[in-house]
Amino acid sequence: MKSIYEERNIAMMMDLYELTMANGYFLQEQEKHRVAFDVFFRRNPDGGGFSVFAGLEQILQYLEDLHFGEEDVEYLRSLELFDERFLEYLREFRFTGEVYAFPEGAVMYPNEPVVTVIADLVQAQIVETELLAQINHQSLVATKANRIVRAAAGRAVSDFGARRAHNNDAAIYGARACYIGGVAGTATVSAGQYFHIPVGGTMAHSWVMFYRDELTAFRKFAECYPNNCILLVDTYDVLRSGVPNAIKVFNEMKEKGISSKNFGIRLDSGDLAYLSRKARWMLDVAGFTEAKIVVSNALDEYTIRSILDQGGKIDSFGVGERMITARSEPVFGAVYKLCAVEENGVMQPRIKISENIEKVTNPGLKKVYRAYNADGQSIADVLAKHDEKPEDFTHLVDPEKPWKKIKVENFTFKEMQSCVMKEGKRTGKPEEISVIRERLKKQLASEIWEEEQRFENPHSHYLDMSPAYYSEKMELLSREG
Repeated sequence: MKSIYEERNIAMMMDLYELTMANGYFLQEQEKHRVAFDVFFRRNPDGGGFSVFAGLEQILQYLEDLHFGEEDVEYLRSLELFDERFLEYLREFRFTGEVYAFPEGAVMYPNEPVVTVIADLVQAQIVETELLAQINHQSLVATKANRIVRAAAGRAVSDFGARRAHNNDAAIYGARACYIGGVAGTATVSAGQYFHIPVGGTMAHSWVMFYRDELTAFRKFAECYPNNCILLVDTYDVLRSGVPNAIKVFNEMKEKGISSKNFGIRLDSGDLAYLSRKARWMLDVAGFTEAKIVVSNALDEYTIRSILDQGGKIDSFGVGERMITARSEPVFGAVYKLCAVEENGVMQPRIKISENIEKVTNPGLKKVYRAYNADGQSIADVLAKHDEKPEDFTHLVDPEKPWKKIKVENFTFKEMQSCVMKEGKRTGKPEEISVIRERLKKQLASEIWEEEQRFENPHSHYLDMSPAYYSEKMELLSREG
């Protein structure tokens, strides 16, 4: 798989304070002190019941290639902030730590670590910005895309968002995230090239406007693309000229022996529910019952659901800016927090305490288990100490209602994090994006409650704790508070 990183080094894509802290640790001879950081987020976007983990592949590529070139070092020297010994250290820098992570494409929930980095202090510190940038962007877009795909109720959704994305990378990685989230394909050619995503498209209004008249424009397009003839019918008047002219061209193509399975129209403006119903009737009366109707124009899960509720006759949706930018809530909010520091060979837990209860962190090295009932449905996620196994659980604790003891009866448990990088090298081969996409699809079909997939007032997934882990957190809060 070709990598976007092949011709550029993005090591310097970080907040300055990552480097000033790293320089300070270096001067205090703390750079090799082992620490652990967790990546987690605090709430699902759009009031949803879950989120989708995406961006892991780009994180692993970044960490394997992380180095500072001579131009980077010279620029840092020009800032007059850094000790010369630290700059020399950066010349030889490589990431040699460990990374534990959820599988990409996994459903994830607030306040559980989806990625844990264990490394020397300076190494762990300076990777923060890029890790968060990838996870915050791709997880946000994948989650939004999945909401839109679910709203389409089995109809195909395509990513049309490149021209509205915030820049080139946002378009390419956004298309990747959309595909993980469940879209059928993308119009972004480079995303198809890099990630093997199906690409497709129709025509622009400029094609129709270039020719003398709409009928000529349609005929010219049909000559070029007889096996994928999707005609844009709203340049002038959808029902008076666009659809009638499309039918004329389809009849001409039919006379040449071209199957109507290759025919379709696209609507990009107007009352899409009303126009699609009328267009469907006109196409059916003309004998083109197999011709597809594609719609676009500022769509999201809410407009799609409304169109379908009004009886819109749609075969597929092209979705642009509201998916690629996650317009309704464009910030995901994942954070990177220190959770443990090695002391005398043992990782000791650290906790962040805040006046805002939701900002109090879950301390220490830990495991995340997903608990399933006898039907294979996920009923809760469980935080446990790093050396605990499910058979150690006498019961589970709901941290919001700690007086409740949840009996562990007929549960099975799956550990959610696995080691994906050791000593700075991957522990496995990169996954095909089709595998990542299928993982999410399978989870939503068989593991995740329908009540968690509601758009309004979804069920809140339980994040429980083992008794030992809950006690450890309460002890730290008591001691540090």
